[in-house]
Amino acid sequence: MRHVVSFSAFVLVACALASVGCGETTPAASVTTTSAPSEAADGGSPGGDDPVASGSPSRGGEGAAPPKDLPTLPSWEGKPPVDLDGTSDASWPAPLADAAPKIAALAIDTPVFSQPDVYSARLGTLRTGALVEVEPRPLTGRGCSAGMRRIKPLGYVCLGSATLDLEAPIVRASTRRPDHTGKLPYMYGMAVKGGPAYGHLPNAEHLEQLEPHLPQHLRMWTRDKVNGSSYGQDLWAKWKSEPLPPPLLAMAERRTDPDLPWYVKDGARLPNLSGLVSNRHARAGEFSRHNGIAFVDTFLWSGRRYNVSVDLRLMPADRFRPIKGSEFHGVRIGADVEPPFAFVKGRTAHVHKASGPKRLVRTQEEIAWRSVVKPTGQRRVHDGRTFAELEGDRWILLDALAPVEIVKKMPPGSTAGEKWIDVSILQQVLVAYEGLTPVYATMVSTGEAGLGDPKTTRSTVLGAFRINTKFITATMDSDVVGEEFELRDVPYVQYFKEGYALHASYWHDVFGQPKSHGCINLAPEDARRLFYWTEPRVPPHWHGASKAMGTVVNVRAGK
Repeated sequence: MRHVVSFSAFVLVACALASVGCGETTPAASVTTTSAPSEAADGGSPGGDDPVASGSPSRGGEGAAPPKDLPTLPSWEGKPPVDLDGTSDASWPAPLADAAPKIAALAIDTPVFSQPDVYSARLGTLRTGALVEVEPRPLTGRGCSAGMRRIKPLGYVCLGSATLDLEAPIVRASTRRPDHTGKLPYMYGMAVKGGPAYGHLPNAEHLEQLEPHLPQHLRMWTRDKVNGSSYGQDLWAKWKSEPLPPPLLAMAERRTDPDLPWYVKDGARLPNLSGLVSNRHARAGEFSRHNGIAFVDTFLWSGRRYNVSVDLRLMPADRFRPIKGSEFHGVRIGADVEPPFAFVKGRTAHVHKASGPKRLVRTQEEIAWRSVVKPTGQRRVHDGRTFAELEGDRWILLDALAPVEIVKKMPPGSTAGEKWIDVSILQQVLVAYEGLTPVYATMVSTGEAGLGDPKTTRSTVLGAFRINTKFITATMDSDVVGEEFELRDVPYVQYFKEGYALHASYWHDVFGQPKSHGCINLAPEDARRLFYWTEPRVPPHWHGASKAMGTVVNVRAGK
């Protein structure tokens, strides 16, 4: 799996709905020009291969360690915006002062360079519409003919991918920032039917031409209990102050929301952030079945709901299954639970009771999957199977437990007292430490090949590494033949070795079982909490950050 920095190549491909590839990197594009995104009259991508407008400066693949002399971004003052207990500071980040000079990001991935030079190492990234404080003095920068500006707290951006015009249409249309107060930073949907994306609101002629089977599709949508109008439509209300009307009622009454976004009113076309919005066609690209898309807005138009994707295209909501994301998350050690403890990894874990010194009897009681239990350390073999005793004179199959091993020494290359993360492949358990004090534990999904060779199988690389690059969301891809899923804006990505990363997985809920192509999959809430706990810390209003010596991630076989 790798991060794709070009906003016009905004995809993540996965082999299966529950399995996303990692451990692959790609050579960067070459640097040539510095123009901003332009209108594509025929609906294609903007011309040229501008490294700054597309966010693709010449550099190594994602996850490659930054240079050791990379300037260090300042840490936040006080508590992080998200704690390990899941509480968040809704007022973070504080808005910039009205009088402060500002610059706005124009590209999905606007690079922040360490020097006024597009060939220099990246300090981080901004996302379209982000406003950051800027030093007004113009600078000449290599590879940026439009000129560069120094931003706060550190770094330089090129006016090919940023603008001083805060009223630019792309900036005005991209004011929605990722939401750090919930488990997912955007609204997400999984396409159950492919279809066209639109660059403006379609009329009846457009619908007949581009969605010729729309009446049949909508009839099926109204009857489908799993993916249809009766499932999860309230999830589209993430940023709405009022509940959404029932979708079938809205359709029957052909309702249109009174507060349509300004960029779709009166036949307007959306700003061409994607490079796919055309002056001549309603179609702005398309999406396929099993595409996972992040959305920043939603509204009703003539009874049909349309969602606005992060790259500013309209997609019919009835072609997507709203994504809730796993409800699972880990526990705080010392606050929620004390060692020793274990997670229940079996989906069905029956409790047995002792009946005499050698016999166990199965009861009707079951322990929920991924529950936290307290083993006593006693074992017993019954009918050829080994059972572990839990507190309260209860017995459970040993194979149904994932013990949380508390290690007694820091990993190689770490510094006494610092934060670090330990991952056990055999147990599928992650433990976060502050020095030798464990503070958080959860279940993960590592490479589906277990302890296989990462060079030839879908397994997770072993060793002690440091997180070097983080993104609130990132688009990643894999070139594995036969893959059929595209999943965009993967949340809370933390690279620690070439293409290997910790990241949230919104498309599956089997944490505790190997499932990825090599990355360490986390439940969304776990990924959110750990993202704001680790180093590097992403500065306020930024979307990503790099650091040569971030938090240690120690991946080992385990017991």
